[in-house]
Amino acid sequence: QVQLMESGGGSVQAGGSLRLSCAASGSLSSRNFVAWFRQVPGEERDGVANIYIPIGGTYYSDSVKGRFTISQDKAIDTTYLQMNSLKPEDSAMYYCAARGFGGYSLRASDYKYWGQGTQVTVST
Repeated sequence: QVQLMESGGGSVQAGGSLRLSCAASGSLSSRNFVAWFRQVPGEERDGVANIYIPIGGTYYSDSVKGRFTISQDKAIDTTYLQMNSLKPEDSAMYYCAARGFGGYSLRASDYKYWGQGTQVTVST
């Protein structure tokens, strides 16, 4: 079993920054890949960034590449999503998710473990 808890969401003006955190616990082998997703009501959950914990390799969606950075602190089992140059369209509930194997993926259906989410609101 894996437990994930997000924090760091909030409200910010367009152009601003936020850093989300995802604290993980539980089976290490079940969380080699950690990803961040976002979802707005009525739409599908979209993946934005993925990290491979053992080596820190990363993968991003085109919509956030160059603005968002996923990173980790292995010592405290925490994954971060640094979000810069935020836009109103980045407003969503942000979730972290984990899986053990299978390579980089930004498909929600590939992930078994999920946190409860943290809300990000970007205003004009």
